[in-house]
Amino acid sequence: METGFNIDKLLENSFEKIGINIDSKTVERFIIYKDMLLSWNEKMNLTAITDEREVILKHFVDSAAVCVSKNLYEKSVIDVGTGAGFPGIPIKLVNLKANVTLIDSQKKRLNFIENVLSKMEIYDVNIIHMRAEDAGHDPNLREKFDFCMSRAVSQLNILLEYSIPLLKVGGESICLKGPDVTEEINTAKEALKVLKSKILDIKKVNIPYTDITHSIISIKKLGQTPPQYPRRPSKITKSPIK
Repeated sequence: METGFNIDKLLENSFEKIGINIDSKTVERFIIYKDMLLSWNEKMNLTAITDEREVILKHFVDSAAVCVSKNLYEKSVIDVGTGAGFPGIPIKLVNLKANVTLIDSQKKRLNFIENVLSKMEIYDVNIIHMRAEDAGHDPNLREKFDFCMSRAVSQLNILLEYSIPLLKVGGESICLKGPDVTEEINTAKEALKVLKSKILDIKKVNIPYTDITHSIISIKKLGQTPPQYPRRPSKITKSPIK
């Protein structure tokens, strides 16, 4: 793309390149999101990416890439550790019929999310102020979701302990990772077994107009999660399943 790019066209073209068509209303909402993200970021730490072109490509398009091969129509989706809304909000914007829940432990971030969703006139997203390990034991959340989405949260064996307890049996944990996931997958073999899950597939996604390739790991939950999981964060960090 050249300097002086058209934001509307960048949104339309970059999404089209990954196989998603977005209408003018969705473009408008993404621009609202981008503007508010950069404005609020001047007062609080929401993102290290401050170039608007990179926000679109590295946050919006990258987050929504999980939707290309997954049918989220009227499915329940939870985004654990959503931060500034990634990947949950971009997923919602390109799948308005998805039932999206966003969880984060920092109230300031959720305040931003509430404001940006209101400005975009999206009123059916469930926003929860809670730690991931508490969510995994909450009877209203445990084993309630079809999909659990996470992006750049933790190593896979740690991430699984937070995400798998939230899924229904047969649900999928979708993890957005970097280009090389071989080591993480090898380290997660025991966690997959203990948490009764298996890797379904690993898809590589090229982010348009960049040289970035990311991996999307899909993990299926095969049986009910043992009641002791997730453990407390100190235990998970100091003694991860491996």
